[in-house]
Amino acid sequence: MLSISQDAAKTLAWIFGVIVVTLLVGFFVRRSLISLSQRMQATGGYRHATVVSALGPARSLIWVLGLSSAAEVALLGSQLGDWVDPIRETGVVLSITWFVIRLVRNYEQALISGSKGSGRIDRTTAEAIGRLLRIAVIITATLIVLQTFGFSLSGVLAFGGVGGIAVGFAAKDLLSNFFGGFFIYTDRPFVVGDWIRSPDRDIEGTVEHIGWRLTRIRTFDKRPLYVPNSTFLSIAVENPSRMTNRRIYETVGVRYEDGARISGIIQSVEAMLRAHPDIDTSQTLIVNLNKFGPSSLDFFVYTFTKTTQWVEYHSIKQDVMLRILQIIEDAGGECAFPTTTVHLSKDSQVEWKPLNP
Repeated sequence: MLSISQDAAKTLAWIFGVIVVTLLVGFFVRRSLISLSQRMQATGGYRHATVVSALGPARSLIWVLGLSSAAEVALLGSQLGDWVDPIRETGVVLSITWFVIRLVRNYEQALISGSKGSGRIDRTTAEAIGRLLRIAVIITATLIVLQTFGFSLSGVLAFGGVGGIAVGFAAKDLLSNFFGGFFIYTDRPFVVGDWIRSPDRDIEGTVEHIGWRLTRIRTFDKRPLYVPNSTFLSIAVENPSRMTNRRIYETVGVRYEDGARISGIIQSVEAMLRAHPDIDTSQTLIVNLNKFGPSSLDFFVYTFTKTTQWVEYHSIKQDVMLRILQIIEDAGGECAFPTTTVHLSKDSQVEWKPLNP
């Protein structure tokens, strides 16, 4: 029968007690955070995001402290005991890092959902800030852990500088894409949800996601288009989503027989546009005879709608064009179509022959 010394019995009792206390504290903290999260779920916001972010890291921190305390007692006087403090500090740093990363991500989502429709901050800016904060937290945590295990920070930073130069030469395309994404976030030529197109490249669609390396664009035929961010450093990009108005620019041809009516038609069309509820009369509005066409008197209509929505714009444009047709008909005129007139002299003789003799 094995006999256990009094010191060993005290050590086992201490380890057992620490584990039991850790279990109880972990259970209590978990239940408390879950209950608090459920009460805050209805209101949401940043307090709920903070509690949800602490659920996993809090339990992790409790177990790190509990197990490291038990290991410290069990390995007292052993060479392995010298590793307990660095491992415990590393566990604490990793738990805090986990919490901060979750907190930044949840705050980012709360900020995006809370600012919808308010115009305070857009999704692209929130995601950019969140990524930068997470990168900063990870780098800081890595340096702290290295210092905990006795590495010199000055040496690590110097090595990082030399390594950064080597990586820069080896991954210049990757860095180019990274800086391309950085300038997209800072200059903001477009954000998630914008419709963009490039006259330099065959790129057109709605921006779905802006990453550090690629930007995903959904084309109008619903295909995903992945564009490296470095591409946007060297091309022109149009952003029709930020237009203030949409333009109606149409040429209308009237018969030469209606030349006496053209002045009244133009005046009526201009009056109709100025009275139209969907036309922005504060913008340029022109209705003028433009040219003598081969078979028509052409006048052009140049105006802007108040809306920028594509479908609504075409509905307004259709209404304007139908009203123009009605104005021409009410004036007794007609829209011209291509015709050819052949004038024959009185002395000319025309011999008609049937097409099918």
